[in-house]
Amino acid sequence: MEYTVQKLGQLAGVSTRTLRYYDEIGILKPARINSSGYRIYGQTEVDRLQQIMFYREMNVSLEKIKAILEQPDFDEAEALRKHRVELLDKRKQLDELIRNVEKSIAHSERRITMTDQEKFEGFKQKMIDDNEEKYGAEIREKYGDEKIEKSNAKLKGMSEAEMERINQLAETILTDLQVAFETGDPAGEEAQAVAALHKEWLSAYWDTYSKEAHAGLAQMYVDDERFTAYYDKNQPGLAAFLRDAIVIFTSK
Repeated sequence: MEYTVQKLGQLAGVSTRTLRYYDEIGILKPARINSSGYRIYGQTEVDRLQQIMFYREMNVSLEKIKAILEQPDFDEAEALRKHRVELLDKRKQLDELIRNVEKSIAHSERRITMTDQEKFEGFKQKMIDDNEEKYGAEIREKYGDEKIEKSNAKLKGMSEAEMERINQLAETILTDLQVAFETGDPAGEEAQAVAALHKEWLSAYWDTYSKEAHAGLAQMYVDDERFTAYYDKNQPGLAAFLRDAIVIFTSK
């Protein structure tokens, strides 16, 4: 079956403006243009739009989606299986948050007593699930399942005050790292103070601390573009500077 841009938009629940934009950037071009100048989409384009919408639901950028779909070995069936796993994980996160809301309602209505720790279980589980989705394969391969499970258990056991402390510490590291970077000296007092704060932050999550693991993680900040982007978002070079400071710190 074939669709005009308007009919396809109605079918998929997206605007015609979006479909025209997809055509302009080359991520979803029509099968043909008819004699009246209308974009016409066929089954191939319908299936491609479905894939685009699945990836967008996972917050993947259009640029990355285009690169994925244009890979010579792209397997539509395999992609759909991955979408299913990701959606099930997302549903698990939402179910956990829903249960947390329901317990909170019951607590506010004095039907149950809810501890302070229970109030944040859903949010902490979502944090764990998000980290697993982004970095799970790499960190489990690097550190082993046992260490990661212990780290996750430690996170789930944190109190509200402990979580607030750790979040504040993470913000302080970013702020102080910027100041230390301006000195240009990863061995300097400012940079080494940041490395010490980073050790404190890590120790809140890790079951046991080791200098080797700390230095290895710092190297990952440079090797993995996702970590690099986090530290370099305000100033390019911060991830490498932090790595250098931590390598010096852990070699003492």
